[in-house]
Amino acid sequence: MNEYAEALLSATTLAMPKWVRRSIESVATAAGVSLDDSADVIDAAAADATTFVSGRLRALFDADVDRQRTNPLEILRGAVPYPTSVLIGLGVRAVSRHQFETERFPEDIYGLTPATWADIDESLYEPGIIWGAWKAKTVLDRRRAQGMR
Repeated sequence: MNEYAEALLSATTLAMPKWVRRSIESVATAAGVSLDDSADVIDAAAADATTFVSGRLRALFDADVDRQRTNPLEILRGAVPYPTSVLIGLGVRAVSRHQFETERFPEDIYGLTPATWADIDESLYEPGIIWGAWKAKTVLDRRRAQGMR
């Protein structure tokens, strides 16, 4: 794993638990649902989401760039079921979403799917962009070396 991947993995590991908690709190609060006595289940969901995302990011970053079939933001989107399950358990009703969101992310009944790095945490923006630029340069350099560009 290179330094850019390590920086993104580290930032993600710190940001993910905060995102899970913030997602649960904002949706529950907007729905008027109390989070009293929910700290343990919220902490567990945050820990599980972090483990899920970190493991998949590590596998992605350990793979050669030509074998990577997804991207880090898509992996982070895979964490949506963790806060969703807590909200369902609390009895929070689904929210109204745009047609695109409903079609693209049908399981995301609370509209939690992040569109950008900043939707998870501002701290992910820079390492995410830097990693993406590194990957693009690596691929481009390889293609040039192969006479493809």
